[in-house]
Amino acid sequence: MVTAIVHIKAEVDRIPEVAQTIAEIDGVSEVYSITGEWDLLAMVRVARYEEVAEVIPGRVNKVDGVEHTETHIAFRTYSKHDLDAAFSIGFAETD
Repeated sequence: MVTAIVHIKAEVDRIPEVAQTIAEIDGVSEVYSITGEWDLLAMVRVARYEEVAEVIPGRVNKVDGVEHTETHIAFRTYSKHDLDAAFSIGFAETD
C-alpha cells in the first residue's frame, strides 16, 4: 500500500465543493479542511506507486477550484492503531 499526503490550495469560495469532489475520487481515503498555508489535506492510498500519478496529477489536480498541490509520499506508518493491531495478532483473550 502506498500512502500519499496531499496538501491542496483551493479557491477560497469553493473549498467545500472542491473537498467533496476530491473525496469522491477513487484512491482518496479522506479529505480534511485544515488551518495554515494550505486549505485541504487529502490522504491517498493506492496499491502501486504508478497509481499515485493517476490519482493526483491525473484527477485531483484537475478538479475545478484546485490551484496548487504538494504531495508527500509516506515511507512507513507509525500509528497507535497499527501497533495495537500488530501486537494483538495471535493473542486471544482468556477468562
